[in-house]
Amino acid sequence: MILYHSSNTSVKKPDIVHSRNYLDFGKGFYLTSLHNQAVKYAQRFIRRQQNAWLNLYEFIFDPTEWKVLEFVAYDKAWLDFVSKCRAGEDETDYDIVIGGIANDKVIQTLDRYFEGELSVDETLGLLKYEKPNNQYCIRSQKMLDECLKHIDSRQL
Repeated sequence: MILYHSSNTSVKKPDIVHSRNYLDFGKGFYLTSLHNQAVKYAQRFIRRQQNAWLNLYEFIFDPTEWKVLEFVAYDKAWLDFVSKCRAGEDETDYDIVIGGIANDKVIQTLDRYFEGELSVDETLGLLKYEKPNNQYCIRSQKMLDECLKHIDSRQL
């Protein structure tokens, strides 16, 4: 499968070290299978008057050989996991986590949930109307090294 990573630089050799903490699925290298989503995300670098790069990778892995967590919907399990990751309280050791992105609308909803303004059911009700998107967060350097092959980097 082809995955994309937007950045302000060409990333031929991804690593976990340069990842930020407190992201949706924790510290890891984030990618998407949606070309348009990656290009749209890269626009943030252009708005900041930086270079914008679209990095392409071939991703091949056997899910039986790795610790995989996949969310197929914005549900309570996704909400709980993202909440823990964003609070820095995730202690799981998944190699990869796959699921929906907490975009700006989702983050506003999550903030209201964290503040106690929304219940779990109200939060999930608002989230289910989000446009389809996805993210692959590779959280182990071993998986990056063994399963992700750089194909190309294109400056936008």
